[in-house]
Amino acid sequence: ADPTLILLEHPHTYTLGTRGNAANVLASDELLQARGAGVVRSDRGGDVTYHGPGQIIGYPIVNLRSRGEGPVAYVRSLEATMIDALAAFGIAAGRASGRPGVWCEKAKIGAVGVRVSRGVTTHGFALNVNTDLSYFGHIVPCGIAGAPMTSMQEMAGAPLNMRDVEDAIAATFAHIFGLEMIEELGPIAVGVSVGS
Repeated sequence: ADPTLILLEHPHTYTLGTRGNAANVLASDELLQARGAGVVRSDRGGDVTYHGPGQIIGYPIVNLRSRGEGPVAYVRSLEATMIDALAAFGIAAGRASGRPGVWCEKAKIGAVGVRVSRGVTTHGFALNVNTDLSYFGHIVPCGIAGAPMTSMQEMAGAPLNMRDVEDAIAATFAHIFGLEMIEELGPIAVGVSVGS
């Protein structure tokens, strides 16, 4: 199939990757439930992270074999997608040595967690736009102790229009992957939940 990029927001959810350490979830199930969140075990890479309203989740479905690309280069391309999208809003971001994801100064703004099966990718990335960062206080994000989290809203000093950010992500994804994006709004983008 053609490469596909699904952009959406999740309800308050914590996901643990295949090698995720449950000890990195610091809050009790009762506290998380009181905040309207739950924990889901996922088959993606990486440790624990938070997904929720105000955060754009990108699920690219790409056949890496047909592109002649490996998983490491693919992850770097996803990071570059977020870095370039942030630059479109005047937010300087980059990579941190030995730490996956996208960083602004010393705070993480974007996470990557992927799975590749038979050369085809699932899962993807999460970019904090207008995210309630207090939810990250219940976990050790990505298993990196002491790493602060940030959002585009925090960096810009004001909330951003989610659709504008989605458009920027789609444009940078298309540029980096050499694709022409065709917008398709419909049932596939509605009501998608973690683990489905």
